[in-house]
Amino acid sequence: MKSAVVLLSLLLSCLFFTISEAASPRLPKGYSAWKKSERKVDADKKSLFYGIHYIYADKKAQRGYQADNRFTEGSRIVVEFFNIKDNPAVDGPKNMIVLMQKDRRHGATGGWIFAGFGADGKPSDIDPVTNCFGCHLKDAAGRDFVISTKKDFK
Repeated sequence: MKSAVVLLSLLLSCLFFTISEAASPRLPKGYSAWKKSERKVDADKKSLFYGIHYIYADKKAQRGYQADNRFTEGSRIVVEFFNIKDNPAVDGPKNMIVLMQKDRRHGATGGWIFAGFGADGKPSDIDPVTNCFGCHLKDAAGRDFVISTKKDFK
C-alpha cells in the first residue's frame, strides 16, 4: 500500500511538472548560437512586427526549413525584435523575443507552442492564440504555420 502511495505521488509530480512546463515554456539557453537569419526590417509602423528582427533555428528547425517548412516534433525557432533607431534602419534596443516550439499536443495553435518574452528574457503576458497564431494561420497555413522560410537563412 505504501509503495502505491509513493508511486501515485511520483506520477502526480511528473504530471504537474509536465503541465507546468507546457503551460510556461522557457526561452532556450544558448539560442543565440543557433543558425541565425539575415537581418529583416519591417518599417511599417502599423505592423505588429515593426522593427528589425533576427530568426534563430535549432538543428531540428534548420532541417525543417530545408524540407520546405515541414518541421519535426521539438523544432524550436526564436525571433528577436529590435526597435528601429534611425533612417536608414539601425538596430535599436531589443524590445521582444518570441519562441515557437513544435508540439503536436497544441492542436489549437497548429501543433506549435508560441511564447513571448520581454527584452530581458522574462515571460510576457502575450496571448499566443490571439497575438501569434492568428497571423501564422493567415500567412503560413501551407508552410506548417511558420512564416519564415529557408530563404531567410542565406
